[in-house]
Amino acid sequence: MIVGTAGHIDHGKTALVKALTGVDADRLAEEKARGITIDLGFAYADLGGGAITGFIDVPGHEKFVHTMLAGAGGIDLALLVIAADDGIMPQTREHLAILDLLGIGRGIVALTKADLADADRLATLGTDIHDLLAGTTLAGSRVIPVSSLSGAGIDVLRDALAQAEAATLARATDRRFRMAIDRSFTISGAGTVVTGTVLSGRVQVGDQITISPLGAAARVRGIHAQNRKADAGLAGQRCALNLTGPTHHDIHRGDVALDPLLDAPTQRIDVLLRVLASEPKALTTWFPARLHLGASEIGARIVPLQGPLQPGDTGLAQIVLDRPVAATVQDRFILRDVSARRTIGGGSLIDLRPPARRRSRPERLAVLAAMQDSLPKLADLALVDLDAHARDHALVASDTTGVALLPGTHQALSPRLLAALRQKMQDELATYHAENPDLQGMGREPLRMILTPRIAKPDFTAFLRAEAAAGLIALDGAFIRLPQHLPRLSDTDETILAQILPMLRGDARFRPPRVRDLAHDLSADEAEIRRILRMAARQGRIDQIAHDHFFTRDTTIEMIRILRELPQQDGWFTAPDFRDRTQNGRKVAIQILDFFDKLGLTLRRGDLRRINPHRMDLFAADGSD
Repeated sequence: MIVGTAGHIDHGKTALVKALTGVDADRLAEEKARGITIDLGFAYADLGGGAITGFIDVPGHEKFVHTMLAGAGGIDLALLVIAADDGIMPQTREHLAILDLLGIGRGIVALTKADLADADRLATLGTDIHDLLAGTTLAGSRVIPVSSLSGAGIDVLRDALAQAEAATLARATDRRFRMAIDRSFTISGAGTVVTGTVLSGRVQVGDQITISPLGAAARVRGIHAQNRKADAGLAGQRCALNLTGPTHHDIHRGDVALDPLLDAPTQRIDVLLRVLASEPKALTTWFPARLHLGASEIGARIVPLQGPLQPGDTGLAQIVLDRPVAATVQDRFILRDVSARRTIGGGSLIDLRPPARRRSRPERLAVLAAMQDSLPKLADLALVDLDAHARDHALVASDTTGVALLPGTHQALSPRLLAALRQKMQDELATYHAENPDLQGMGREPLRMILTPRIAKPDFTAFLRAEAAAGLIALDGAFIRLPQHLPRLSDTDETILAQILPMLRGDARFRPPRVRDLAHDLSADEAEIRRILRMAARQGRIDQIAHDHFFTRDTTIEMIRILRELPQQDGWFTAPDFRDRTQNGRKVAIQILDFFDKLGLTLRRGDLRRINPHRMDLFAADGSD
């Protein structure tokens, strides 16, 4: 169990921790000289149950609330300290508000310096504290009078903490490893050491981890868990990790040590935000604040998604950060004002990859409403990348119960939504064919933009391939059609085309005659020949490489294969190389290459070109369907 102290300055938090553990948590010379806690202090003790309880002692001075916040994340129980002689003070209220916003639901109130107050004073304070806690997550917490000086009540408090330790549920170790770093330093002969609270998962000696958002790789060479040497550190423990890789100068408070698969920092987050009733004015668009997340502190701008958030309101908002941060969905956060004088509010993270535009659309708000569950059902969401979902929730794998996969992808959606998506695609293609019977099919991008939910281009390409393999659609180069649709040529047109095709094949296939030459040889009208060839091109039987210059589809595919076989330097080839292989003239060779450039099948840099492997499916030149 991890216990975090909270309370006003000089109410005896550090003295109480020492009375409970025998450890003076003030480690800095300045802290001892001034008699106040400035940085986080740590102590460990067996309270009698055989388990080691860790204590995080935080500063009480208002100037060091940011340090208090760095220690408050990840605690199991709050030890709210209130001095009997002073009573409830400003930082008592602010620390309690922070604990409430962080969702910390277990706590004990230590009424310190009880030897300085009589029974009536203690009784009155007990009532005041009961009223103070009402309506917060610590409502009903036990109040125990103690004196660190005389020792009165210390055993009672220790027993209460031991009972809480026994009732503490183990945190999930089946998730991926994350540890919020609050200190980084060097030990002579050992090297870099980082300390923090393990938020999820487990880490073992020899593990490869990443320091995020830095992105630095590190290896764990040693572990101390709850102040004892260990082979592994588990969720819920305070750990010190001895690392190889980055130096302690590279690592800062607020960084997160984590499983490398979780390293995906974000700079924009959708959240559920509660504004404290004490806030003097509403939060409006681009409201400036300081975000406290785990042990990190970052400048932020707040964008309410449902109108201004009034004092006491809870609503959806987007937070735009000054720099990237390592985070996980459902992490709790605190917002303070930019002058660091007051706490504004706090809440939980909902979506780590939200859109920057159209973020307040009704359909987007509906998705965010579904995402507010600690682990929302994927079937309730529009379209979810399973890999990203597992990563952002620190899961080993997402639960796909009741969901369907978008064919060819790792995108999950409800079966109902997949059926609607497929039907919409069929309907749109049928309508397009009815309105354009002579056209080959619909362009990929226009179709993608019509469908809901909107699918990213790489996933849409994979989806189309899977649907084509299932026989639900047909792919013709850059066009999509229903399998039964083909642009129609009349019998007369087919007769003329049958005369033309042999003239486009054979030895002259790489430099076939143009429309005017074909019309001359067939004693036909040039416009009619052009019309027939364009219709055949829409059918995918031939390709118009340049104006009035048509090649058979077989020849197009053959030329693509030639491109792949050309001698290359670092993947690049030259136009003369292609010209020589096709025994063509320079002008025609350039026209052919320009045609491939426009389709994105080749990429050009000056006089050099290279194959774009991502577009090799346009003419099934990669051997796929």
